Amino acid sequence: MSILKKCDGYTLARETQAAGIYPCFMPIEQSTATEALIGGAWKIMVGSNNYLGLTHHPRILEAARGALTKFGSGSTGSRLLNGTLALHETLERRLAALFHKEDAIVYSTGYQANLGIIGSLVGRDEHVFLDRLNHASIVDAARLSYGQIHRFPHHDAAALDRQLGMVPAHQGKLVVTDGVFSMEGTVAELPAIVAAAKAHDATVLVDEAHAVGVFGANGAGTAEHFGLSDQIDLIMGTFSKSLASIGGVIAGPESVIHWLRHHSRPFVFTASMPPSSVAGVLAALDIMAEEPERRERLWSNTLRVAEGLRSLGFEVGPGESPIIPVVIGELLPTLHVWRTLFDAGVFTHTIAPPAVAANSCRLRVSMTAEHSDEQVERVLEAFARVAKLVVAA
Repeated sequence: MSILKKCDGYTLARETQAAGIYPCFMPIEQSTATEALIGGAWKIMVGSNNYLGLTHHPRILEAARGALTKFGSGSTGSRLLNGTLALHETLERRLAALFHKEDAIVYSTGYQANLGIIGSLVGRDEHVFLDRLNHASIVDAARLSYGQIHRFPHHDAAALDRQLGMVPAHQGKLVVTDGVFSMEGTVAELPAIVAAAKAHDATVLVDEAHAVGVFGANGAGTAEHFGLSDQIDLIMGTFSKSLASIGGVIAGPESVIHWLRHHSRPFVFTASMPPSSVAGVLAALDIMAEEPERRERLWSNTLRVAEGLRSLGFEVGPGESPIIPVVIGELLPTLHVWRTLFDAGVFTHTIAPPAVAANSCRLRVSMTAEHSDEQVERVLEAFARVAKLVVAA
């Protein structure tokens, strides 16, 4: 049988396209920090990861333009060869300081950062322990490693402790968890995870992709939030959310970062972050430090929407982060709710398998610091229009 046969058998996307409820690949014609122009109509964007609302900040755009003029549109090479700019090294120093680590290494995407650390670090006769709800990039990275994979139930540090206890003491162990889980909006129970890991001499890596700019006194994430920066060995972060750009970072001991610079295949064999993106991240770090009120506004908007959705009868998450999962259930009803909201001028996201269980499909709502009170009210009004359909079902 042809290896391509499976492609012919996939019909779900075409069926939902024909039904007018296909939620993917919506072409955005123009955007602001809080709205997107799609099909000639403006929609309130409540599906992005633009938590601090910095994507259109004048200082970031100015920094990006300046880097374009000075360095051109791209580095046309890997960091190992001709792709290292002074900007990259400046950014790495800034990020090491933010995360309270000795050094940092910048990757071209957050996905590559996880592939680069986990896939490179975990070798034969070593073990990697993953929360079952970890991001796909973490799971893929573990699969690319030569180590044995163990997955513990979400938020179950006791199960992690038992799994760690079954591994011979002399074998290397890496525990990986998201700081904020992107589909659930839950926050990792880092104190319990760290306690279990340290009891078994395991290294801890925290993926702070959705926590940077949101948690911690300085926006460094959940490790800083829990006061555990000195006990978390490795921190991963991304620039495609609060920092309004693209790229990823691993921060940790200088010897580990030095090793990654010479052994991490996703770092060595890919082109480096473009100059404009690096400059944009540097400007975003400045704004994040100078305008802590953005986090306050983000949380205010998040709490208003979460409480409003609960009052309408929707099943939402625990409210631990700016990610608000609105659980609908089966896929088709979820798609119909998405389409109704879209037609009402609200752009959110449908989350379906394999990201979640088949009976746990949801809309993923995420607010920003830039959403106005009027926009928040319009979002809740749109949800109110579909509340009877969802709650009654």
